[in-house]
Amino acid sequence: MTQFLKKLLGMNWLMVLVMYALLAFGVIMIESAARHLSIGEQALKEFGGAGAWYASMQQRWIIIGSVVYFATALIDYRWIRWLGIPFYFVGLGLMILAMQQDDSVHRLSLFGLSFQPAQLGITSGIILIAWLSQDLPKLHPWFASPIARISLIASIAAVPFLMVMKMGDMGSALVWIPVVVVALLVTGIPFRYLTFMGLIGAGLLPLLYFVVLPMVSKRGPERIDTWLRMLQGREVDTSKEAYAPYNISMAVGKAGWKGVGWNAGPETGSLHAKAFIPKDTAHNDYIFAVIAEETGLPVMLADDPLTCVVRGCGMALERLDGVTGIFARE
Repeated sequence: MTQFLKKLLGMNWLMVLVMYALLAFGVIMIESAARHLSIGEQALKEFGGAGAWYASMQQRWIIIGSVVYFATALIDYRWIRWLGIPFYFVGLGLMILAMQQDDSVHRLSLFGLSFQPAQLGITSGIILIAWLSQDLPKLHPWFASPIARISLIASIAAVPFLMVMKMGDMGSALVWIPVVVVALLVTGIPFRYLTFMGLIGAGLLPLLYFVVLPMVSKRGPERIDTWLRMLQGREVDTSKEAYAPYNISMAVGKAGWKGVGWNAGPETGSLHAKAFIPKDTAHNDYIFAVIAEETGLPVMLADDPLTCVVRGCGMALERLDGVTGIFARE
């Protein structure tokens, strides 16, 4: 048996099947979630609607992602790790270009493909952290010390984290927090160091929230403040800053067990059909709300149970429809 065949048969095919089932489900839901978006006349004639066009684009990305996935799974990591440094700096360069674009979600269009370089920065950062954490201690024992490892991980993560925060994309920026935590654990940082950093971090939270965050992101503090006021039942302006959280909470809270149905029209009472869920980001940032409203509680739980638990919203708690109202997303 060849080495290639051993690697192929050694893959976790159950995980692969589940992954492609979720991808297929995603294509179906994107067709409904993106139906309100504007597309060119040629694409409209070819596909008949924005939803079908975005679903087609999603299928193209699935093909590209599949090639990258299987290549990464089958190529020896010892070769992939050398891409760490160039991959990292290319990611930073693309994020700088994205910051200069007049695009609300900071996308770049290259070779006919539109993508968010913030995700590329996360991937390249993980590869670079893994490579340097493994190989630098071979050059000098000092690099194996906890202080050196912590400094390495913090410096690699800080630059793309601050750049993404500057873009105003808090969701992508916050992904770096679990990445850094896992990196610290995997590289063997003693728990006394982790505990100390956790306590220092907790003490710095007010400074970060009231001083640092407003300097790097104007939207960040506003979104957090809106969410906290809604959670506390205080008055918010649902026509302005609280428009998205309010309508998303309502859409999820009224979903019930069956939902309103896939691609449902306004006659069903669907908030998405009436474009109350922000139409420009319903197919990405707020697709969970579309899934919840159209498919109901069982599919919502099966699709993303952790999101259902973690991203609860106070507005939904006040408008319970059975038990579905507790599952909402800002």
